[in-house]
Order: sequence, then C-alpha cells, then structure tokens
Amino acid sequence: MFEKAFRVKSNTVIKGSDRRKLRADISAAFPSLSADELSELVPNKDELNVVKVYAHKGDGITFYVLHKNPIFFQLEKQIYPTVYTLWRYPDMLPALRTWPAVIQKLIGGADLMLPGVVVPPSGLPEVARGDVCAITVVGNRAPVAVGTVTMSNSEMASSGMKGKGVNVLHTYMDQLWAFGDKSAPPTIAAHDDKDVAEMLEEGGGEDEEEEGEQENGEGEPHPTPEGSRLTNVNSTCPNIQQLSLAEGEKEQADEEDAGEELEDQDSRSPQEQMDELLLQCFFHALKTKVKKSELPLLTSTFLRIHMVSCCPSGKQLDIKKSSYKKLSKFLQCMQTQYQLVQVKELSKGVESIVVVDWKHRELRSFVTPEDCGPVEAPAEAGPGSEALYQPPEITLMYMVTARLEPLFQDAHKRKGAALQPADVRTIITDYVKNNELVDGVNKNFVTINPTLCDCLLEKSEYNEIEKLKWDDLFTRTLGKMQQCHQLQFPGQRAVVKKGAVEPIDISVASRGSNKKVTMVKNLEAFGLDPAAVSVALQHRVQASAVLHSVPGAKDRVLVQVQGNQITQVGKLLLDEYHIPRKYIQGLDKAPKTGKKK
Repeated sequence: MFEKAFRVKSNTVIKGSDRRKLRADISAAFPSLSADELSELVPNKDELNVVKVYAHKGDGITFYVLHKNPIFFQLEKQIYPTVYTLWRYPDMLPALRTWPAVIQKLIGGADLMLPGVVVPPSGLPEVARGDVCAITVVGNRAPVAVGTVTMSNSEMASSGMKGKGVNVLHTYMDQLWAFGDKSAPPTIAAHDDKDVAEMLEEGGGEDEEEEGEQENGEGEPHPTPEGSRLTNVNSTCPNIQQLSLAEGEKEQADEEDAGEELEDQDSRSPQEQMDELLLQCFFHALKTKVKKSELPLLTSTFLRIHMVSCCPSGKQLDIKKSSYKKLSKFLQCMQTQYQLVQVKELSKGVESIVVVDWKHRELRSFVTPEDCGPVEAPAEAGPGSEALYQPPEITLMYMVTARLEPLFQDAHKRKGAALQPADVRTIITDYVKNNELVDGVNKNFVTINPTLCDCLLEKSEYNEIEKLKWDDLFTRTLGKMQQCHQLQFPGQRAVVKKGAVEPIDISVASRGSNKKVTMVKNLEAFGLDPAAVSVALQHRVQASAVLHSVPGAKDRVLVQVQGNQITQVGKLLLDEYHIPRKYIQGLDKAPKTGKKK
C-alpha cells in the first residue's frame, strides 16, 4: 500500500478528546497491551500528531505520529501498528515467519504466499480470517511487515500451505517507514529458530533438496539456524542464491508463482554470477581496503576505490547487471538483513558508510582470493585512487510556484515541478498558441489574458500592460519561478535541490602565532569524500590535513590543511577531480607566484 509516495493532506496536533478515544481504540484492537504500554504509546503530554494522507491509489489514510515516528495508521476505521511500534512490542500481534529473501518481494508490493511461510515445530499461531498479523524473518523476531491474513490457521494447514496467506499493507523500507526516522529493525532473538533449522535438517536431507522449491515459496535454499546471516562465505560465495533474491529477479506477473526453481550452481545465470562477484568484492574491500579512520566513507567512493580494485583479473564489476541494480539497494541488504554495515544519508542525496561490524563472523572468516592482487591495504588513498571519479552533471532548473501553477496546468505540471529553461519556453509557447494569444498585427508580441496577468504582472501593471514581447514573456516567467538545480551522480538517482549550486569554498584563516591554514568546504555536495581529499592533499603538499565539523551545518565536515595551499587545492580539484572552475570559490585568493624584486 505504501510502496509508492503518498500525498499529505494535513498534519495537526491531536486534541485531548481524540487522544483518549485513540487510546480506547488501541486498547480494544490490541488487548494484549498493558495500561503502561498504552500510556507509552499514547502519552498524556508528549506531542502526538494526526497526519491525513492520500495513498497513490486514492485511499484516505490517517497516521498517528509520536516523536517523529508513525506508530499507528488507520484505514477504513481499522487501526494497524507500524513496524516502529512492533519493534518496541514484538508480541503485540500474532506473527508468521518467512525467509529473509522473501522480504524484498514484500517491499516491492507483493503479498505473502503460504509456500513462503516457515511453520515452526509449535505450529502456526491462532488467527482467524481478516485478523491483523505481523511478518518476521527466521533469525529475528522483530516484525518487518504488517497485513491481514486471508484464512485461519486451520484453513492454511488444510490447504497444504498453498495460496495467498497475508494481504500485506505496510513493510519496512516503504514510504510509511520513510516518513519516520528510517531506523533499521532491531535484532530480537527468536525462541525456536534452532528447532526450525533442526526440523528442516532431520525431515529433509537429500530428498528435501529436490522438493525445496515447493516447501519454500521463493524457491530459496533453507538458511542456517542464524537465518539472517550469510553462511559459509568464502572466495566463491556458494550461497549467493540467497542474496540474489534479496532484490528479486524479474517481477513475476502472477504473484502466486512464487515457487520458481533456481538454477543449479553450475548453470548459474549471469545475474547470479554478478551477485557472487559483488558480494566477494564487498567482503574483500571491507577486510583489506577500508580503514576505521576513513569512516564515514561515501558509498560511491567505496565502490569506485575499494570494491573495483578487489575485482579479480579478467572480470568486470558491473552492479547494473546484478539483481540489485543499484549500490544503495545492495548496501541496504547488507545493513538490514546481515548487519554488516550501517549506511546513513549525511547530506541530502549523498549516502555514506558510517559503521562497519569488523567483528562480524562472516567478515572475519572471509578468505581473500589469490587472483585479486595484494591483500595489503594501501597506505593512504591518494589522488591516483580517484582516477575513476566522475563529477556530477549539474543542470540549472526552475521550479513551478503556486502563483504560476495555472499557467502550467495544461502541461500537467503542478507546484514543485522542476523544469529546464528550454522546457519552460516550450510550455509557455504552447500555452500562447493554444489560447491564440499571438498578436495579429505584430507576431513579436503576445496579448495578455487574465491568467498571464495574474501570473506575470505586478498589481501596478494590470491596467498599463496589454502586450508583452516574447523574450519579456519568457524572462518574466523564469523570474517568477523558484531557481533550483539538479545533481546527477553517475549510477545514482538524480537529486533536485532548491536554490543555486553551492560551490566548493576554499579559504585561508590564521591560527595561533599567525600560522595559516587552508579550509575546504562543501565537498560532499559534489560526491567527494572529505577523508579521501584530505589524504590526497596531505600527500600532495606534505603537510598535515585534518577534518573538522562545519559550524552550523549538521553532518558536514571541512578539510583543514596546514599553510596557504589554495593553489594546490585548486589543482587537485580541477586536474584530478575535474570539478568545473565555476563551482570552486576562492581560487582568486591564491598567492601570486611572480618574481621577487
């Protein structure tokens, strides 16, 4: 339901009477909650907001938001908990368990099929048709999805565990989850995962391998008791099938066709082979290339510098040919399902690896392949390491404002739509021609109609201007729009930001004893890793370089280099990173290199 963006209608603070009614509704819907737990969920004094939205299919839905996280959502008078609430109270709902690989299917909008449900030795939980239930994965009791069951537990058993089991409404990583703080699920140990694994091993053996595709709705080999962890990861990564399904292969037209068989290891598809290579390079890079001092590390830098250098000779790492398609999805899988890394968006549109679990069992047991070059990590990442860096493509754009929305209505462009100047010119030209506003005497002029008058003219001009030249018409339109810009990083989704492009700023300041230091800011906006730039400058100028937080800017850092190094910083940015000169501020303050008299 929330796999696509929704439109917010209103966001208000809940009234006292509505707060009491909400507490009563929650208590009636979820009687397992104690009075103290109800008070924590719906406190008397903490700010609790009611957010009304329209889903992409037009359904009207109400969110209840506490401490910036949605805790419940209401649809057709039925109230449901979000994953944020279930992580605090995992036993709040009966739960069906599935394999980690199935979750990515649910995130994509699929419902849970019964062949993908893991039946524990104790049997399925007691549920009736239409009951609200949670979905968990083997190895972690923290729910990752919420929905309604399509049949009772007895009907599920009598059907032979075939057909649809749960109509999924909300999942981890959907748009409702993104409305909150985007935290990852906690790790809550499941009571009987060991029993589940032993049951599968005792009851299956060799025969179960042939029937595994029918027993598991996703055709997935059964994981180990740990469930959420990788198993037997080495240089050949034999269990890559489990990961290749993390993002799913091609979308299946029929959701019930969840039992498609995987190919044998010896006849793997090119996509599965690329998944294996991707996982191998990921482990190799973390174990031998990345240093703790480099964190936080831009994900794009991690791919370009570290992972690519770990690719075996004769092979080429191409993430677009994997089942993940994007690096961000692969790293999300490594974070959410395997807790290997933690990724955060330190600045808008720019993600970084902030935490690495160096003690992770699979990372410690990974064996470095012999055909991937030396295993020693480089002393420091100099500018040569950034040979593959490509600067972002920056496009000047203009955003439709509320005042101009009637002018762009025929082109189906609403408030907030970002357009290039050429697109604006085309839309305005079409509007003038469609409304027959070209002056009959002089075609260089456009007649002002009521819409153009309201959108483009000032109040003092209403009775004075009846016609405008074409150029004046375009200039006034762009002047009334909000300036913005689009950043297109290679291999990433384009990001539109309001305002003009904020350039890289180079400045010189004085410290104690009149010592000079050079400071470089806003590297993150251009996809540059400040830590890598700091190391490169340190090698180039043979002077100390450190990182500092930018005052007044959250999650931003600047590079500080000893001495007046504007010239060297400029050469690095222009020659090595190929940043256009117009996006570098402060080069004119470089010391002159004339002959001394």
